Amino acid sequence: MNALQSSSRRRRATTGAIAAAGAVAITIGSGAGSLASASAERAAAIPTPAKVPAVAALVPKAIRARGSVKVAMDATYAPDEFVAANGKTIVGMDADLNAAIGAVMGVRWISTNATFDTIIPGLTSGKYDVGNSSFTITAARAKVVNFVSYFKAGEGYYVKSTSSIKLNGLASLCGLTVSVESGTTEQSDAEAANKSCTKSGKKGVSVLSFSDQNSANLAVASGRAQLGFADSQVAGYIVQQSHGKFKLDGAAFSVAPYGIAFPKSSGLDRATLAAVKVLMKDGVYAKILAKWGVQAGAITTPSIVG
Repeated sequence: MNALQSSSRRRRATTGAIAAAGAVAITIGSGAGSLASASAERAAAIPTPAKVPAVAALVPKAIRARGSVKVAMDATYAPDEFVAANGKTIVGMDADLNAAIGAVMGVRWISTNATFDTIIPGLTSGKYDVGNSSFTITAARAKVVNFVSYFKAGEGYYVKSTSSIKLNGLASLCGLTVSVESGTTEQSDAEAANKSCTKSGKKGVSVLSFSDQNSANLAVASGRAQLGFADSQVAGYIVQQSHGKFKLDGAAFSVAPYGIAFPKSSGLDRATLAAVKVLMKDGVYAKILAKWGVQAGAITTPSIVG
C-alpha cells in the first residue's frame, strides 16, 4: 500500500442493516438488508440545475463531444456513496453532486463502482475521467492528480454499544485492535499510531484492513476488532443505522478537505470548479448536504489543488 493509496478518504465508513445471527452486517446494496430502506427518509428530490453556458464552455472538447464523464466511486461509504436497494444504483451525497455538476456542465456524470484503492491508478491510466469517492486531499496524492475541494471531514471511532473503551485521538489506540478499510487515511494513521506506540514502549496497535468498509464494520460487530475507524460523518451514519449495536467513541479529529480527483492533463477540473461554485451560489449544494445530514462539512471557497 503506497502513500498515494492510503490517504484518499480520511474517513470512509459504510452504513448498515442488522443481519441475522445477531451480527451487525452493515452492508450496502447486497440484496439482503441494505441501507436503501434506511435512506428512504432521505429520498427528497434535489432540483436539477440548469446548464450554464459559461461552465459548459470550459468542458474539454473531447468530453463535450462524448457527452458524458465516467466517474469512479467506491460505493460502500454511506452516506457519501453507496448502493441503493435495487442493488445497482449508486446514491449518496457524492452521487447527487455528480448529477448536479453534470447538469450545470451539460454532460452526464455516470457513476461507476470501483474498489477504492484502484481509483487513483484508474485515473492516471485513463480508465476513468473523475474520481469522486470521499477523497481526502493530501500532498502526496496532489502530486499525481488534481483535486477540486468541495467538503471537509474529520476522522472518528465507533465501537460496539457495550464497549467500555475510552478513545481520544490516535494516541489512545495503543494496545487495541482497530478495523479499517484498505487504502484510507485511517489505515495509514492507525499504522503510524502503531509505530508511535511501540517506539514509546507501549503495546502496539493491531490494524485489520479490509477491501471494503462493509467487511471492516463486520469485524467490529463480530468482536474481531475492538473499534472501527472511519471518516467522522460516515462513522456517525454507521452508528445511526446500527439500531443501537454501535456507538461513537471520542470526538472527531484531524479535519481535512475532500476533493474530486482528476488526471493532471484532464482540464475538466476547471469546469468542475466553476460548476461547484454555481451549485454553492444557487443553493443546490446546501440542499444536497442537508438531504444526507452532512451540513457540518460544508465549505464556502472551493479551489483546485494539485
